[in-house]
Amino acid sequence: MSEQDFVARYGGIYEHSVWVAEEAAPFVDDTADIETLATVMADCVDNASSERQLALIRAHPDLAGKASIAGTLTADSTTEQANAGLDQCSPVEFARFQALNSGYWERFGFPFVMAVRDSTRADILSAFEARLQNDYNEEFETALAEIHKIARLRLAAMEAD
Repeated sequence: MSEQDFVARYGGIYEHSVWVAEEAAPFVDDTADIETLATVMADCVDNASSERQLALIRAHPDLAGKASIAGTLTADSTTEQANAGLDQCSPVEFARFQALNSGYWERFGFPFVMAVRDSTRADILSAFEARLQNDYNEEFETALAEIHKIARLRLAAMEAD
């Protein structure tokens, strides 16, 4: 597949960050399996500048946040959040998510990122509260690790289709 076709196919794997697919394209061929694609794409992120990594983290929406309410999430994010039941929060849960989103942004300067597929709202809230105790560097690395999990899950979903 051409680099252009690769970018067209995989440009959405990393949320609003087509640059990952653009950088990965020269390093994969038509025989690459999902694990190879995931590894190459993750390496592009891991070798990017910290500024570019921060921009990638910031490209992710808040969980049960304003983008969800406004209907402006990407199709993948909409599906992932709905599968975790975030579109069915009680008013108390929704208020808790909003408070945690605000506190998290204040503490770290980027959104809480978690691969929420196969998680419940309670699981997510628990992780949210625990991770608020992390220091900046630990949470930055955790956010990137979660982003890589999300990418792998999205690649696996594409393969299944």
